[in-house]
Amino acid sequence: MSVTIKDIAKILGVSHTTVSRALNDSPLIRQDTKEKIKALAKELNYTPNYNAKSLVLDRSYNIGLFFSTINEGTSSSFFYEVVRGVNFILHKEFNLVVSGIDDCTDFNAINKKHFDGIIVMSQSTKDDFFIYNALEKNIPLVVLNREIEGAPIVNILSDDRKGARTAITYLIQQGHREIAIIEGKKGFKSAQERKDGFLQALIDHDIPINKDYFVEGKYDLESGYKAMKKLLQLSIIPTAVFCSNDDMAVGAMKAITEQGLSIPGDISLLGFDDNIFSSFLTPALTTVKRPIEEISKEGARKLLKIIKEKEIPQQLLYFHTELQIRESVKKIDS
Repeated sequence: MSVTIKDIAKILGVSHTTVSRALNDSPLIRQDTKEKIKALAKELNYTPNYNAKSLVLDRSYNIGLFFSTINEGTSSSFFYEVVRGVNFILHKEFNLVVSGIDDCTDFNAINKKHFDGIIVMSQSTKDDFFIYNALEKNIPLVVLNREIEGAPIVNILSDDRKGARTAITYLIQQGHREIAIIEGKKGFKSAQERKDGFLQALIDHDIPINKDYFVEGKYDLESGYKAMKKLLQLSIIPTAVFCSNDDMAVGAMKAITEQGLSIPGDISLLGFDDNIFSSFLTPALTTVKRPIEEISKEGARKLLKIIKEKEIPQQLLYFHTELQIRESVKKIDS
């Protein structure tokens, strides 16, 4: 049977109100009393009853983590890193409720009674209705991954365009001129940013743009596989392929090896994200590191600050990307 506030109060000979206030850091309780109560609570493995606590303090103790979509376009590794990052910060104080915006059929359920705050991992402008709905209801809100202009929102994102531009510049420096791209999911802001960075690098180095080298993907393994199959059917196969995320790079690897070709001997491959598996592939994947777990942690920290200080600032934070050079790109003679 779990330990309750009343159990702690009985052992220490104080009221259950005193225990409750101490565990919630009330200024009405002396510091030495707080420390004594918290030490006993820890020793007895006390865990708060959020349902009872929420009734007393008129809070839900729920934080919503909403993705644009979970069903398509959100890779399992990306999903895992975001949830792990947010939960690392919030798990001691809040319950985490994870959902996809495209699965949300009743926006009336998005309110302050159900959520003390919301983090949106946004990929598309289609999310704007959900975001502004939450803002109108004065729900503390942080948006990750996409800039929302002209609104009192904390935005945290990575410099994807710069990251892609740096990656393609590296390929060019290694002697590659026939460079293809497997694009991300259509309509996703990150896909457009990475494509823009790819194009800018080609323009910077006066490399002709070949429309045959642009193939759509969906940020998943299968689309990377199918897109690479298309590239392998061209009369002039690219010497290097930039995949807009690491999951698609894995799919592309399978297509290349099925064709009896080697990486990087025949085709160099470059990804984006630096997922947890990327360094364990054979060959280890050269990719752009996007610190998604750190972005998610910072988003959770900012949300806690907004909830506690009851102020909703407008802030834009960029996390830098970094090229991780491994084994999947080879230098070729010009």
